[in-house]
Amino acid sequence: MKARIAPSILSADFANLEAELATISHADLIHVDVMDGHFVPNLTLGVPIVKRLSEVTNVPLDLHLMIESPEIWASKYAQYAGSVTFHFEAATDPRLVISEIRKAGAKAAMSIKPGTAFSEVSELVELLDMLLVMTVEPGFGGQSLIQSTVPKVTEAFAYASNNSLELSIQVDGGVTADNIAELSRAGADTFVAGTSVFKATDRNSEIDRLRSLAITI
Repeated sequence: MKARIAPSILSADFANLEAELATISHADLIHVDVMDGHFVPNLTLGVPIVKRLSEVTNVPLDLHLMIESPEIWASKYAQYAGSVTFHFEAATDPRLVISEIRKAGAKAAMSIKPGTAFSEVSELVELLDMLLVMTVEPGFGGQSLIQSTVPKVTEAFAYASNNSLELSIQVDGGVTADNIAELSRAGADTFVAGTSVFKATDRNSEIDRLRSLAITI
């Protein structure tokens, strides 16, 4: 699959989000972290802000719901997104969440934390458009990649290949120009990059550079 770069606006200036989105117009997706202060200790954006973001950019929103009760909330967010990711660890009925996301018109994705084994979710993978393998503990930006999570990317890629699944594999946490090639070799095709993009003077050039590093290995 073509490498996709999804800058995380968790690293953006929240007081000027419309202007910030304009600086990442080369992105394939815009990664929006939704946190509820319960599933993770941080608190970010609700449905009204996500709705407004969807109105000021042509780049599809890639919503990452780090929230409790995704069965209730996923469809409310999905109507404003290209894709919605919920956490396996937060869902009591993952199949229902997947169904609700699709009914609302978005692609369905699921995330697993660093401590969750791929084997725990393998039977659900065939229902998904994308699996997000967290390469840091969810909740805060600016963390360094946890190297022990990379083999899970390879495991997920091998499983999808062996079962002829059209599954995107996303990685989120500590993605930089120094490790994106390694993550691509492991099997990832969608890369969340927050700090590495937003600290760049020319953010679109950095997005293009990251994409080229991922697809030229």
